[in-house]
Amino acid sequence: MSIKKLTKQDLTKLIDALLAGQKVIAPVAKGDRFDFAPLESADQIRLDYDVTLQPPKKCFQPTWETLLTFEVAGESKAVIDNEKFVLFGIHPYDLVALSQMDKIWSQDNCDVHYLTRRKNATIVAIDVVTPSKDGFASTMGTATVKDGFDCLLTDIGDGFVAQAATEKGEALLKKAAGAKDATAQDLQKRQQVWDKNKKGLNKHELKCGPEYLPKLLDRAYDHPVFAEKAETCFSCGSCTQVCPTCYCFNVQDDVNWDMKTGERQRAWDGCLLDGFTKVAGDHEFRKSREARFRHRIYRKGKYVPTKIGGQIACVGCGRCVSACLPDIANPVNIYNRLVEDLGIE
Repeated sequence: MSIKKLTKQDLTKLIDALLAGQKVIAPVAKGDRFDFAPLESADQIRLDYDVTLQPPKKCFQPTWETLLTFEVAGESKAVIDNEKFVLFGIHPYDLVALSQMDKIWSQDNCDVHYLTRRKNATIVAIDVVTPSKDGFASTMGTATVKDGFDCLLTDIGDGFVAQAATEKGEALLKKAAGAKDATAQDLQKRQQVWDKNKKGLNKHELKCGPEYLPKLLDRAYDHPVFAEKAETCFSCGSCTQVCPTCYCFNVQDDVNWDMKTGERQRAWDGCLLDGFTKVAGDHEFRKSREARFRHRIYRKGKYVPTKIGGQIACVGCGRCVSACLPDIANPVNIYNRLVEDLGIE
């Protein structure tokens, strides 16, 4: 696959060319913050962003969506979103999270809604230029990526190195008028960016390798840190709502006023919310805040890694740290406390 050099003007023209043919979702300014949103013009895009308010998983698992329509005591019809789009400017840590979601939604009864959107998307990743104030991708091994994208951009100062990794990526780069083959010097500059990010995106340093976390948690279930942190937890769910690897949802059927038709809808939900585990008979599996708080930490460090083959379900984006009002959501602080108290075996 090809590796090209684009000037910043070349990139602007490429984005304009993409906008002429399909939807482009990219990071844009929201006041002094950033979020992914459909572009109207190339000058809206902010590839120097630090971190977005919400992760790009919302492009594939919307906060709310209609799964099907139905007739009461009659037929139902699936609602499938078939629109093609380009997701432009996703950071490596979010790309790792998206790759985890691909595995989750493909397992068991695979989800046609997620997988259809994923198939219709072209992913353009970009290496981090501006570190976020709470990010710790370096310590989680997610500061750079080698795969999972269709095209990868790296800002090397006087332009961008653009690497196509798939046929979709090649097709995208063909729209980049003026692009030239990257030189050895361009690739050396790119490597310098990678080397810098592998060390520098680390506002919170983990005191063990992330691969050790499942074994650490095997010995930590009754540790007092979970009760201590839960004392000030609001059970607001902010940490799970901004997490790029959380995928829990609620499903409900709504009957229309005609009492003949309706919709089945799916919306984001979260394990920190009271009532999330409530079932018939008013039984709730994790009724206490301590149990819910502990579950979130175990889900990231043990349960999901077991489900998808070892990869830790925390990519170091730092969104939960920024979103948590009582400042208790940082998983690194909790894991480090466990390392200090229990040691490494």
